[in-house]
Amino acid sequence: MALDHIRLSNQAKDQLTRLKRSTGIKNWNVLSRWAFCASLADKGSPSPAKIATDSSVEMSWKVFGGEYQDVYLALLKERCERDGVGTSPDTLTQQFKLHLHRGIGYLASDRRIKDISGLFGRIDRMLNAGKDENSRVDGSQEPSSIES
Repeated sequence: MALDHIRLSNQAKDQLTRLKRSTGIKNWNVLSRWAFCASLADKGSPSPAKIATDSSVEMSWKVFGGEYQDVYLALLKERCERDGVGTSPDTLTQQFKLHLHRGIGYLASDRRIKDISGLFGRIDRMLNAGKDENSRVDGSQEPSSIES
């Protein structure tokens, strides 16, 4: 599998470092799982981008996924199929990087995450956003479509 090792960008490393400090979560892999899931929760596809994996933070897929690595891989494959990008090893690697880095950005930019309860509060916002089709995870509302 092409997802043997995961290396983060320096920007993602800095963002995770701040999140580690504010939430008290000490392990990169745990916050990375949160970030990956935060990105998967966004219905939009991540923007294609070349991500410079230039930091010293690297983890194996086994460390990232832990005992649930097969579940994370299945989630990634399902999302790739839904987005119509395929599931070749190279595509899975690229899409994982995109989702991981987008999710880290989401968590780092969420000003309500000041401690661990803020991180858990994000789950409530995600679940409640699903109840109202016009709600976003950040609590704002999508503009309603105008019917003609």
